[in-house]
Amino acid sequence: MSEKPFHFKEFSISQDQCAMKIGTDGVLLGSWVNIPEDTESILDIGTGTGLIALQMAQRSEALMIDALEIEDKAFEQAVENFENSSWADRLFCYHASIQGFAEEMEEQYDLIISNPPYFNDTFKDLAQERALARHTGELSYEELLASVSKLLLPNGSCAFIIPFREESEFLSKASENNLYPLRITRVRGNKQSPVIRSLVQFTKKPQTTSTNELVIETKRHVYTKEYTELAKDFYLNM
Repeated sequence: MSEKPFHFKEFSISQDQCAMKIGTDGVLLGSWVNIPEDTESILDIGTGTGLIALQMAQRSEALMIDALEIEDKAFEQAVENFENSSWADRLFCYHASIQGFAEEMEEQYDLIISNPPYFNDTFKDLAQERALARHTGELSYEELLASVSKLLLPNGSCAFIIPFREESEFLSKASENNLYPLRITRVRGNKQSPVIRSLVQFTKKPQTTSTNELVIETKRHVYTKEYTELAKDFYLNM
């Protein structure tokens, strides 16, 4: 993929030092998540380039938007992207794992968001940094959800994008950590393709779950009205 900066409507992302480049998953999650108006603090876990944290800064008035990144080069790149944005005073990146961060921090957040590592059934034949970003060997769903539950305020919410095939397991592990689905959107590339991703937003209070589907394209590079409406505030050509 391109090493050139990726330009959005209100910010740009340098990505030459990051193993994982800008992709649909991150933009989709950052566009889809519901951000209550009274949200004051947000945490982005595994920020990579800093994309989702920057989306949160654009979409909200939250005064504190923290991000975590464990990989050295990605951490440096996220800091660079934060500093070059219009919201540098609201963004801060910690060079830490979520496990260590949750153990040490007493701070809790109104909203926690993450595009977590996945593909735990594939071989780690990628470059070390890319493998670290893509595989759950370094961060299990159990560890992620336990840490999120600890860091989330009682009335807060948390949101993730995961492979659809892992949705049932993820929901089960979330329930074990007192996290209950509020919204689920299942994503298809096009109408004929199988569901590939699940977007899930949880709260700490059991309630009726709103469930729907989202189709991204009608044909290659022609986006549906629903996806365009969701992502139009970010992509230059929407």
